[in-house]
Amino acid sequence: MEPRRSRLRRAGRTAPALPAAALVVLLGGCSGAGAAVAVPSGAVQPTPPPVVVPGAPGEPARVMPGEEAAALLPDAAPTEADIRFLQRMIPHHQQALDMAALAPGRVADPAVAAIADRIRAAQGPEIAVMQSLLAEHGHAGHSGHGGHDHADMPGMATEAQLAELAAASGPAFDRLFLTLMIAHHEGALTMVEELLTGGRDIRVGELAQGIAVTQATEIERMRALLPE
Repeated sequence: MEPRRSRLRRAGRTAPALPAAALVVLLGGCSGAGAAVAVPSGAVQPTPPPVVVPGAPGEPARVMPGEEAAALLPDAAPTEADIRFLQRMIPHHQQALDMAALAPGRVADPAVAAIADRIRAAQGPEIAVMQSLLAEHGHAGHSGHGGHDHADMPGMATEAQLAELAAASGPAFDRLFLTLMIAHHEGALTMVEELLTGGRDIRVGELAQGIAVTQATEIERMRALLPE
C-alpha cells in the first residue's frame, strides 16, 4: 500500500477539482453569449450544448452531450466532513502555535528555532482562513475552539506534555519539541486524509492539501534534526 505521506503529497500536486472546473469553462465557452439568458415562463428550456472533453495523454478528445457534462458538475455546498475538518483543525493549529511560542528563550538549536518560526508564520494565517470559511458557511459562532476535546484530534499533546515542554530548556527542549511536533503534524495529515474521503468544498480541499504538503515537509526536516 502506498504510504500516507506519499499519497498526500501527490494529492497536493494534483487538484481533483480541475476536471469539474474545466467542464464549467467549456460549458460557458460553448454557449456563445456566455451570460445567462432569460427564458419566458412556460418556454422549453434549451438543451445544453455538447462539451469537448480532452482525452488522456495519447488519447483523442471526445464530445460529451451537454446534459451528461452538466450532471458531472459537483455540488458546491460543503459537506459535514468539510465543516468538521475546519472546526477541528483550528484548535489543532492553535496548539501548534502555543508550542512554537515556547521556543524563544528555551530553544538551543537555531534550526529548531527556524522550524518554530515557520510554524507561526504559516499556521496563524491558516487559522484566519478557516475561521472565514466557517463564517461564510453559516458557522460564525463555531470558531473551532469548542466542541472537540483533544482525544478527538489526532496528534494533540496532553496538558502534562505541554507543561513538560514549558519547563524544559536547551537540548532537552529541542528534543521534546521535535518529538511532540512530529506527532502533532502526523495527526494533521490523518485529519487531511479523512477530509479527502468525504469533503467536496474546493477551497477547503485546497487548504487541506496545502497543509498536508507543508507539514509533511516539516516532518522530514524535524526527523533529521531529532537526535538518535
